[in-house]
Amino acid sequence: MEIIVCIKQVPETTEVKINPDTNTLIREGIKSIINPFDMYAIEEGLRLKERFGGRVRVISMGPPQAESALREAISMGCDEAILLSDRAFAGSDTWATSFVLASAIKKMGSFDIILCGKQASDGDTAQVGPGISSHLDIPQVTYVKKIESIDNGISRVERMTEEGYEVIELPLPALFTVVKEINEPRIPSLRGMMKARSAKITLWGIGEIGIESAAVGLSGSPTRVVRIFTPPPRKGGQIFHGETSEVVDRLVQLVKDEI
Repeated sequence: MEIIVCIKQVPETTEVKINPDTNTLIREGIKSIINPFDMYAIEEGLRLKERFGGRVRVISMGPPQAESALREAISMGCDEAILLSDRAFAGSDTWATSFVLASAIKKMGSFDIILCGKQASDGDTAQVGPGISSHLDIPQVTYVKKIESIDNGISRVERMTEEGYEVIELPLPALFTVVKEINEPRIPSLRGMMKARSAKITLWGIGEIGIESAAVGLSGSPTRVVRIFTPPPRKGGQIFHGETSEVVDRLVQLVKDEI
């Protein structure tokens, strides 16, 4: 089985600062880690390999320092790693990012399953995984909490919903975005860490992937961040006492007054 895991390196903090001039994240001086949800995707890929054989290839788009995230994935048990890094990718939105990843996956050759974390902790859009499936024209299931079975090219998965879960069957190849309920990521072994140190990380830029610069970066992004601001702190609320009907009437009147 050919398994591809898409990961992202993100800041190891929730106190993210924004450059007011470029409206981009300030990453200097902040420790970076593998996006937490992507750790579950890596683990699930390794478990599928243990169940069905094959290999797990991990891919990431980012600056050169994202190589450390790929080496960590190799230390966990992934077989190969590819870093997509090029100045032309700078400023890519989720659509352009998913296009770059999908184009690279096409170059990687045949595959059965693509795994992604449900969303990245820095952007929280949950759009890149579905975007990849759209560019590749393959089926997808988001918020997967369990891969029940894979038999004769048909996968059966459980998808988490607000009310419970859905059971979905779909043909392979397919893309799944996973939630943290799917597994518990393993700790890298000493052998794995030693392997990761000497592992070769394949580097692809825009030329190696074979895409036009106009399709990526700011020029290839249909959306742009125009302005970012911090919402003002919430003011203290009001506590109402009395009968339910009286409280409802007062709340309705407050809403009317605000309008």
